[in-house]
Amino acid sequence: MGVLKRFEQRLEGLVNGTFAKVFKSEVQPVEIAGALQRECDNNASIWNRDRTVVPNDFIVELSAPDYERLSPYSGQLSDELSGLVRDYAKQQRYTFMGPIKVHLEKADDLDTGLYRVRSRTLASSTSQSQAPAGPAGHSAAPAGGRPGGYGYPPTGAPPMPAAPPPGMNRPPAAGRPPGAAGPVPGAQVRRWIEINGTRHQISRPTLVLGRSTEADVRIDDPGVSRRHCEIRTGTPSTIQDLGSTNGIVVDGQHTTRATLRDGSRIVVGSTTIVYRQAEG
Repeated sequence: MGVLKRFEQRLEGLVNGTFAKVFKSEVQPVEIAGALQRECDNNASIWNRDRTVVPNDFIVELSAPDYERLSPYSGQLSDELSGLVRDYAKQQRYTFMGPIKVHLEKADDLDTGLYRVRSRTLASSTSQSQAPAGPAGHSAAPAGGRPGGYGYPPTGAPPMPAAPPPGMNRPPAAGRPPGAAGPVPGAQVRRWIEINGTRHQISRPTLVLGRSTEADVRIDDPGVSRRHCEIRTGTPSTIQDLGSTNGIVVDGQHTTRATLRDGSRIVVGSTTIVYRQAEG
């Protein structure tokens, strides 16, 4: 039996069916549970052959009406969602830096039925003291905030390498010092995005992402607008919000327009998109 199915069955048995009445709103627990699984997959950090670390601290943002409806049951729901993350991690052989926590929060910018998931890898004091030292991650907090914020690597975690796709481990281009940044003049640059493990090539000057079937890349996520954002190729490539309801987050910053680099992480709704580019 799948992790999500077991989660649904546990919810059905809670509080003599109370949850079944509460969850007749547009936001369903199984949707949130699925989003938490995707959040783990999209933010998995490979430390070594035997250890892949995933976030353990999650915030589920709900619209004001949905939050008011669910908040009386937030403790039980958070416990069940934490259990689901733990079960899923065991199934996928993921590990955590600290205890798993799921929090519900109200977001006034969300409409009823929409939700947003943010996560971070929060190390416990024991795990943090044993973790290899590394550069501090960016922070979604205002300037001066502490690293390890939601959507970023843990404090003390090694940075995730922006690895090229399989088959592209080749020597640097002639006339270019090893490790030099930026494309070689005149070299052809290939661009693509990765969503939930699926690669989508960018073969045109613009690429529209959204929930509509008319979008160039369709994202089945209730937090994504029909025409959510647009990637524009160039030197450099950029991403532009198209007036979406929930906006875009690029490398941890809420924005309407941003420059993209290889490995840039774009969050729309509860979906994480990784932008890639390489020569050749």
